[in-house]
Amino acid sequence: MTATLPSIPRTHDLPPGRVTAATRGSAVRERLLSLDVFRGMTVAGMLLVNNPGSWASIYPPLEHAEWNGWTPTDLIFPFFLFIAGITTHLSLSARRARGDDERAIRNQIIRRGALIFLFGFLVNGFPYFTWTDIPGVTDPSFLHRITDRLMHWRVMGVLQRIGIAYMIAGLLTLRTTLRQQIIIVASLLLGYWIVMTALPVPGEGTIGALLLNFPERTMAAWVDRISLDWSRWGLGNHLWASSRTWDPEGVLSTIPAIATAILGNFAGQWIAQRRPLSERLAGLFSAGAIAMMLGLMWNWVFPINKSLWTSSYVIFTAGLACVSLATVIWIVDFQKVRRWTKFFVVYGLNPMVAFVGSGVLARCIYSIFKVMKDGKPIALQAWIYQTFYASWLPSINASLAFAVTFVLFFYAILYYLYKRNIVFKV
Repeated sequence: MTATLPSIPRTHDLPPGRVTAATRGSAVRERLLSLDVFRGMTVAGMLLVNNPGSWASIYPPLEHAEWNGWTPTDLIFPFFLFIAGITTHLSLSARRARGDDERAIRNQIIRRGALIFLFGFLVNGFPYFTWTDIPGVTDPSFLHRITDRLMHWRVMGVLQRIGIAYMIAGLLTLRTTLRQQIIIVASLLLGYWIVMTALPVPGEGTIGALLLNFPERTMAAWVDRISLDWSRWGLGNHLWASSRTWDPEGVLSTIPAIATAILGNFAGQWIAQRRPLSERLAGLFSAGAIAMMLGLMWNWVFPINKSLWTSSYVIFTAGLACVSLATVIWIVDFQKVRRWTKFFVVYGLNPMVAFVGSGVLARCIYSIFKVMKDGKPIALQAWIYQTFYASWLPSINASLAFAVTFVLFFYAILYYLYKRNIVFKV
């Protein structure tokens, strides 16, 4: 059974060991289980860091860097874009080998990118009305609540950035040569660096390089306000609710994210070559080490920063993704150590279900659904956390235990789909 939800491109659509008559004919194409494992690790990691029991009690590696710098949590998003770039190249190459024409492939890229963006946008708006008090309105009607939600519906987000980066990167690499693609990546990263540091930020009276430590004063923040804050027209503010002055997945900072996806495409081109796996592993490890070094050097003048998606962050995280992926390939496909992989394969097979489902569930239990405790309404999530975790565990361990439970809950859902060979894709 195949449903028609959008999915991040995969190298295949069947769980390990399931071969049908349709897939036997394409068996000549190498199949790396490690790509599914790597993607599943990033998706499971996303759910783990996004759903703690208490945001006040989190182990440092499971938190984002406060601003400049990085933690393991700051690697999840670029790793996913990187693996999306790899599997996009492998998927489109397979379509070409089947004889699909370029127009059909191009239309598929556009459709997938648009649908991924749409699903992220719809998750942002859920449940499509304001469920809390509305400032200035004593007794809001349901129409008031719908209108208020529309006025504060965030436009950008994680899935939206993935959709845009996937679509533009796919189109830019569709008919270009490797040399042209390298020029495109260099232009994106160097151009972004110049715009963010050398140009004066409107209204600030100085160049961007002197404002990089002030989130609301950067060039990216100014572009976000111009493009996403429509309050001057009476149409509301559609930026990230936690800041209202800038967006961590904003417009300008999405440009270098396109480069992250293209760098993943480069890795896909290398992985797809007819070379011994040991040579491809050596290439990934070497390229990754060089990119990490270059990213750390660029960090001296353009700090590694996830929220700004700085050029140094792109190069550094792409290098770390190469090394991490090469390590997984070495373990899973070279050494054939696979007993531990099923959990992550299940997560990697239906990433869109995990993305969308976790976002909707989190919105429900963290803020919409309320229960009474000591005569006061509290969020369902807070009640579950306090009753079943914080009541007997130290707060930081209770918070982690809740997050692990959230990951396992979605694993059960994804495992159900896996066992029935249900893959949600375009």
